Amino acid sequence: MHSHHEPVLLKESIENLITDQNGIYIDATFGGGGHSYSILKKLNKGGTLIAFDQDKESIKRNFIEDKRFHLFHNNFIHIRDILNKNHIEKVSGILADLGISSLQIENPERGFSNQLNCPLDMRMNQDSSYSAQNVLNECSKKELFNIFYEYGEFKNARKIVKKILKKRFQKKITTTLDLINLFFIHGSFKKRKRFFARLFQSIRIEVNNEINILKDFLLESSKIIRPGGRIAIISYHSLEDRITKFFFKKGILLNKINLRTLPFRMIHKKVIKPSLQEIIRNPRSRSARLRIAEKS
Repeated sequence: MHSHHEPVLLKESIENLITDQNGIYIDATFGGGGHSYSILKKLNKGGTLIAFDQDKESIKRNFIEDKRFHLFHNNFIHIRDILNKNHIEKVSGILADLGISSLQIENPERGFSNQLNCPLDMRMNQDSSYSAQNVLNECSKKELFNIFYEYGEFKNARKIVKKILKKRFQKKITTTLDLINLFFIHGSFKKRKRFFARLFQSIRIEVNNEINILKDFLLESSKIIRPGGRIAIISYHSLEDRITKFFFKKGILLNKINLRTLPFRMIHKKVIKPSLQEIIRNPRSRSARLRIAEKS
């Protein structure tokens, strides 16, 4: 396997996902292809894997050559459309890793990393016209507050917004260094690192509309997974994890959508976290949380 992105919680997610080796499975976030590669190894000749990625670079770097594998350049929100075009009604399982790949983080042109000085971008889909620069320079005071309070879970969101508004009045915020230089964080290196990780994460979530897309994706998944089929979600943010948890356990989204009947049952009562060995090998897996559910 040649992949630029080490798949997180690989063994735990794949072993719990596959219930039918001849079934149709979906990797909703192809990324570096590590999860897809492992799913195909578990499937028989009669199995099928359909994968999605909205990032052109991920599509270009696809290393999998297998007649059972089909990769689409689409956001996973379009799963139903792709299945309909291919005359597929139900699937045996879906995997979604909601993180960003090492390729995206380490590419200075993409503007995801707070460790590199580069243009603020953070678009997962390069065809999108809405970037981190639009967020920081065009969003209203109220919109910025909601972004940092809800997505970054900053209690001091108003102070963060005040600094951004003051800076952009003087000069447009265009680079990662422009943003980082606005803040002087007292305390340890660990505290500073965590602050900027949350700051960049909250902007990225807004740029890519990640929370609303996750909610729509969960609803769609409940309709296309066959009874007994499974869904595995790997999240890296407490809000994403809460949305997934409540939907799996109660059929409720945080915007109060209640399906009345529970579409899924939890396979594990407790969330699955990376082992110490995996965290040492891949520090970026530290915040990963895996939840698995079975269609009722």
